[in-house]
Amino acid sequence: MDQLVQHIESLVFVSENPISLKTIKSCLEETFETKLKKPVLETAIKELQEKYNQEHYSFELIEIAGGFQFLTKPAYHNSINTLLKQNNKRRLSKAALETLSIIAYKQPVPKSEMEKIRGVSCDYSVQKLLEKELITITGRSEAPGRPLLYGTSEKFMDYFGLKSIEDMPKLKDFTEPENEIGEQAPIDEDKQS
Repeated sequence: MDQLVQHIESLVFVSENPISLKTIKSCLEETFETKLKKPVLETAIKELQEKYNQEHYSFELIEIAGGFQFLTKPAYHNSINTLLKQNNKRRLSKAALETLSIIAYKQPVPKSEMEKIRGVSCDYSVQKLLEKELITITGRSEAPGRPLLYGTSEKFMDYFGLKSIEDMPKLKDFTEPENEIGEQAPIDEDKQS
């Protein structure tokens, strides 16, 4: 088979998780309608590993978790750490937080309802929340025009340290006196006529 190494390389590259030798073999056999022997695949993988072990590559092919995956070499971890820290510092804007809280408490919710509650357009906030993968499109409403419905994602749970959506504070928790900060302003009962 021509370019076996490149085919394996492309399968490893597009796989989100480590890809097993069995999966590689299955994909290639189905694609090329021919049987492949395990030693031939193992030799091709060794060739890839030797290629990426060279000094001018910043990543390498590693056997991990029962499969193969491209990972950056340890020498470049500091640069990656810096990037990840910078990305984590990007906080959500007040508008995005307001929109996210509406989605979290009202899900599944159409954008029109979010805009009705906030009183302004939510297009930009919804787009940013989708990009950050904190919300997902959960379906379509039965209302006229069949607008998209939005809900929180698994990443939302991770971001806020929640086990499930039921772990979110209840709305009544925000109105209890022990959650108030400072003293209430005195009520001026003398009205000027």
